[in-house]
Amino acid sequence: MATLVLDNGAYTAKIGYSQEKVSVIPNCQFRSKTSRLKTFTANQLDEIKDPSGLFYILPFQKGYLVNWDVQRKVWDHLFGKEMFKVDFADTSIIITEPYFNFSSIQESMNEILFEEYQFQSALRINAGSLSAHHYFHTKPSELCCLVVDSGFSFTHIAPYCRSRKMKEGIRRINVGGKLLTNHLKEIISYRQLHVMDETHVINQVKEDVCYVSLQFYEDMDIAQMKGEENSVMRDYVLPDFSSIKKGFCKPREEMVFSGKYKTGEQILRLANERFAVPEMLFHPADIGIQEMGIPEAIVDSIQSLPEDMQPHFYQNIVLTGGNTLFPGFRERLEAELRSLAPAHLPVSVLQPANPICYSWEGGKLLAHSPDYDEIVVTREDYEENGHCICEEKFDI
Repeated sequence: MATLVLDNGAYTAKIGYSQEKVSVIPNCQFRSKTSRLKTFTANQLDEIKDPSGLFYILPFQKGYLVNWDVQRKVWDHLFGKEMFKVDFADTSIIITEPYFNFSSIQESMNEILFEEYQFQSALRINAGSLSAHHYFHTKPSELCCLVVDSGFSFTHIAPYCRSRKMKEGIRRINVGGKLLTNHLKEIISYRQLHVMDETHVINQVKEDVCYVSLQFYEDMDIAQMKGEENSVMRDYVLPDFSSIKKGFCKPREEMVFSGKYKTGEQILRLANERFAVPEMLFHPADIGIQEMGIPEAIVDSIQSLPEDMQPHFYQNIVLTGGNTLFPGFRERLEAELRSLAPAHLPVSVLQPANPICYSWEGGKLLAHSPDYDEIVVTREDYEENGHCICEEKFDI
């Protein structure tokens, strides 16, 4: 019996059999300007010759799975003969869903997994629970951990004690990678070049040049300096999809500080945008979102838990999700938590080697654990009892 682990994120799906390696694949469909009629699914993105003005069709809205037609097509592609060649009758699936998912979405998912695809058995679980499982597996002596999952739609903070999530401590901040990319698009469109249709390109810019500042106001001052003194400024070469397939940062020694480039490439000049955009994770109020930043939300979450457990949570904070890959993210979070937390408690923030696939790896470990068969719902169970058996068994 094979087990397929699918961490079904709003931006990418992390998928793979529990004996094999993980693949990270865009969880959406695309249309391009050039071939208007054709729809590309998931990793067919690489076939698009000219990805400027890419149009995304996403199955998720505001972090919840609402567009089943798109999700079905992506899953058909993933499970089909081009990719994972799933033999449904002999496969168990571990699939992730967001915290506080709606019961209507859960029911639709049960139906699709058991009635359409007819998987042998299924386990529906929060990605954070898989991350916690992974963490407790690597550190068996610890009893508590706090999972900070900063993804595409929002950032969740979830405390776990002995692999059980503590619902009263879960916090959600409505700031994620999508918001950061959209904000960067707006800033660049307002300041230099109209890029509101270039989500794909600007997302790449964000990943290549943005970082989390450790001293925001000092970096702001540097970003306003002229010429060589401005150590924050970078020139980003935009792709033209003929000779330059992927955008890149110009090396410092090739930058022209006054006047124009002779080479004829299209250049974006970025200064304070580099750190002002990820700053929204720490201060959403900067752009008028009346919510706590990540450090405050962590402290708020921990303070809602029993007092004798609080020191353990401060020492076991684990970062997952794509936003934690910004350079400086871990250091800044640890520094801010240090100033907010009680002085006598040690604070430790762990960033795994691959935060995007951390929960998938947790699912892989779970698939090999001895009591795996007891926590899944089999197709026979489902056909006999319907949705209620899933509600009973899955800790959601």
